[in-house]
Amino acid sequence: MAAETARKFEALEAQAQKIMQVFIQAGHEAVSPAIIQPAGVFLDVIGESLRARTYVFTDPDGAELCLRPDLTVPTCRLHIERNGDAPAEARYCYNGTAFRFQPVGAGSAHPREFRQSGIENIGASDREIADAQTVATIIEALRAAGLADFKLRIGDLGLFRALIKAIEMPDRWRQLLTHLFWRPDAFRAELHRLARPADENFKTMAAELRQGIDPTDVVRSERAVVDYLSANGIEAIGTRTVTEVAINLMWRLADAKSAPLSPATVALIERYLAIAGPAEAAGAGIKDMLRERGAAMSSAINAYHRRLQLMAKLGVNIGQVEFCAEFGRQLEYYTGFVFEIVSPVLGPASPLAGGGRYDDLMRAAGSNSDVPAVGAAIHTERLLSVVQGDGA
Repeated sequence: MAAETARKFEALEAQAQKIMQVFIQAGHEAVSPAIIQPAGVFLDVIGESLRARTYVFTDPDGAELCLRPDLTVPTCRLHIERNGDAPAEARYCYNGTAFRFQPVGAGSAHPREFRQSGIENIGASDREIADAQTVATIIEALRAAGLADFKLRIGDLGLFRALIKAIEMPDRWRQLLTHLFWRPDAFRAELHRLARPADENFKTMAAELRQGIDPTDVVRSERAVVDYLSANGIEAIGTRTVTEVAINLMWRLADAKSAPLSPATVALIERYLAIAGPAEAAGAGIKDMLRERGAAMSSAINAYHRRLQLMAKLGVNIGQVEFCAEFGRQLEYYTGFVFEIVSPVLGPASPLAGGGRYDDLMRAAGSNSDVPAVGAAIHTERLLSVVQGDGA
């Protein structure tokens, strides 16, 4: 067993050297962010699904810390520590360990401790060029490590946001639908809730709780939630805080003053989300669909097609790229273009690499302003198992 572990470690190190060489040659500086990170930054931005899988602890001084569940946020914090709020442009690369809880029986492709080799491009003003370079560099690194057979799937939250912005609805509905985009079942449930008459949405809310919620007062609404939980002997556990629950209930009461979404609007959103197929054809189909409806999305569509053209110039085979309007990542800090690379050996449940654009994350990590950024990471253990032929 010890000899086998040593051989795997040596193989991972050799693979990492090949990957990092590609990253450095592409202009990325090698960095090593701290493993232990402030928990608050992660828990605020990574989303509910991963929040529940982050290892959080409190140190003797009372600070809430975590083992990093990925290396993007630590790299953003490192960039801020170096540059403050100066609009510095930088490219980083790393090879390090990340930690996420996995249930018993999750399988060897989903360990609780795993390694990521990744890149981050922070501050580049031309978003499409940075996106295309990120994809091309990750693919080059995978090939340098010996991967020959893979599929590239892309999505674009920017298109979805442009669509939602072009549809008449309250801003809070746009925020809610965007927040739920990463969870298709919850998204559909919420979309259809917003299309129902307001009084139907109150049937599942206790009358005493509804009376205590004030759509304009967060503090009072929090108190109403706490009192209701206490009176009914309900323990406040789970991934959502009392404040989040209160705000959600406040929004539901405020929804009563807005007209529900029309059936035509719901159909338009569902039609968009059903689009999937070859990237170039999907882009043309989106453009035609939105032209029919008169939605003003030309800038988002143009960015989509320009990104594909740039990827092709950098050697990416666009004819083999698949687009899926519903495709999203587990990490909710992504704001635009997203992608993942899948091996036929492990399948879509265990992607070898993935990433995307996260233009809001720098502010969440401590910057006083938004900074354009895009990055991606390779799951090196999965890659090694596929390359060595034992990933099935």
